[in-house]
Amino acid sequence: MKNPGLLLCILLAKGVFGDIVKSVMEGDSVTLHTDLTDIQKYELILWTFGSDSTRIAQINNVVNKISIYNDVLDGKFRDRLQLDDQNGSLTITDTTTEDSGLYELQIIGGKEVPPKKFSIIVSASLPVPVISRNSSQCSSPSGSSASRCELLCSVVNVSHVTLSWYKGNSLLSSISVSDLSISLSLPLEVEYQDKNTYSCVLNNPISNQTQHLDISQLCQPCSVDESEDGLPFGRVVLICAVIVTVFVLAVVGMFSIYWKYRKTKQLGSPGDDLAETDELKTVSVRVGETVTLNTGVTAIQSFDVLQWRFGELYTDSTNPFTVIAKLNEQNNFDFICHDKTVRHRVKLDQQNGYLTISDIRSTDFGIYKLNISRNGKNMISKSFIVRDSSENGECARGGNIIDEWRDYRKHLCIVTVTLSLFI
Repeated sequence: MKNPGLLLCILLAKGVFGDIVKSVMEGDSVTLHTDLTDIQKYELILWTFGSDSTRIAQINNVVNKISIYNDVLDGKFRDRLQLDDQNGSLTITDTTTEDSGLYELQIIGGKEVPPKKFSIIVSASLPVPVISRNSSQCSSPSGSSASRCELLCSVVNVSHVTLSWYKGNSLLSSISVSDLSISLSLPLEVEYQDKNTYSCVLNNPISNQTQHLDISQLCQPCSVDESEDGLPFGRVVLICAVIVTVFVLAVVGMFSIYWKYRKTKQLGSPGDDLAETDELKTVSVRVGETVTLNTGVTAIQSFDVLQWRFGELYTDSTNPFTVIAKLNEQNNFDFICHDKTVRHRVKLDQQNGYLTISDIRSTDFGIYKLNISRNGKNMISKSFIVRDSSENGECARGGNIIDEWRDYRKHLCIVTVTLSLFI
């Protein structure tokens, strides 16, 4: 409805000349009565809506059928119309402001009955006014602010309403608006020691909302406590708050630095032997079994990068196993191998960095090297020789395996875990 105010005037004017005017709050139900006691003697009871007389419901006694037209007018009345089969009265449920308008009842057949018209006005629910103090009053140099309290009564998203200030039952001031969905405010000045009762009222033709003023709560004298040469009390409080905030931030910063230092000492600094010494372990396993290579840490969130590398023994060539997944966000891992035959057999634990290889094959025997770094510095370095534990296993050949692994540095299969540093 483009102009509810104009519609209201039209409907009220029509009501003077015989239409029945009904007002209802949005969301409520309204019933349009036929005032008939026996509808069986009439052929057709017909309800229409609007200036185009769009048919919305009817009772056809000729074929003994009740019809409600849910699809007309883009379905605006869908599932909200009820037709009484005893007296033909029409009920509209869950009303909206769009239901405002002209409804007409036509009775056809039998004793002649003139059409009956209803003017329905559906008003939106009103918000409760909000009373607040003028926040700029205490900062104003005006001398009147020392004895008077400036208040503001406000509402938002209202139309076709009146906002008023009352002192007891006497109207002090008011403002009306007919525009659609605007904000409305009305000022008031009272003495700090005023004992009268004040209220702010928002109303339309069928309802109102009232907010009472509590002077003792809203109207406290402005604080002007200051020494002869000192700053205003409010400014002193602000300065103290700033000092306390800076002190707290300094303490938090020092604690953060200490915590990082403590974690660094626990994990080893870039110059520690932990970063320089390569720990070597030998793991024996049979073909078809599963092996898990232990990083020795319980959580890898403290590190930037965890990297596994693989190389064969006794040959200059490498035989990389396949990457099985790749993630690109924080705390995600990337696999850089492309051999699809082993993709499903390699698992990387994102909590502790453990590397698990299932269904071991002869091509999986070799050297697995682990490097854990932080801030670009190597923190932990381990190497694992995974060998065939059977009698004819390739690693059972002569030679010192532990000494030979350092000759194979070209490890092409890399599993990388990139992590955000949380400390």
